[in-house]
Amino acid sequence: MSVDLPAGERPAASPGPERPADSGSRLRVLVLDDEPLVGRAVSRLLQAEHDVEVLTSPPECARRAEAGERWDVVLCDLIMPEMTGMELHARLREAAPGVAERMVFMTGGAFTAAASTFLEEPDRRWIEKPVDAAELRRVVREVGGAPRE
Repeated sequence: MSVDLPAGERPAASPGPERPADSGSRLRVLVLDDEPLVGRAVSRLLQAEHDVEVLTSPPECARRAEAGERWDVVLCDLIMPEMTGMELHARLREAAPGVAERMVFMTGGAFTAAASTFLEEPDRRWIEKPVDAAELRRVVREVGGAPRE
C-alpha cells in the first residue's frame, strides 16, 4: 500500500526576536584573558547557560570584531601585556562600537592611575577577580539582554 500526497509549500522561517533579556536564550560570550587558566575558569562558570569562547590575544579579538564578528558579551581582562583592555576598548569603539558597549572588564585590583580613571567612566562595567559566580552570571545576563548591533 502506498499513499501519494500533494507537494506542499513550506512556510518561510521567520527570523524571530533578537534574544530579549528575559527569554533565557543562550548568549554568545567571549572571555578574553592573557592567562589561559583564568579564561577556562570563567568559561566553566558560564558554559552551562551560554556559548562561551576563550581567547588570550586582544589583537585577535580586535581583528575578528573589525571583520564583523559579534558577541553578546565580552569579558575582558583589564591589564594584559600585548594590549590592555583599555586599548582594545578604544580600538573597538571606532571599529565595532556595539562590541565595545558590551565589554565587561575583569581586574585583579592592580590599578594604574589610567586604569582607575578608565573604570570610573559612567557606563563602564567591571568585576573583580577572582570573580564571584553569581555576580558574573548576573552581569552577563544584564549586558547580554539588549539586542546586538
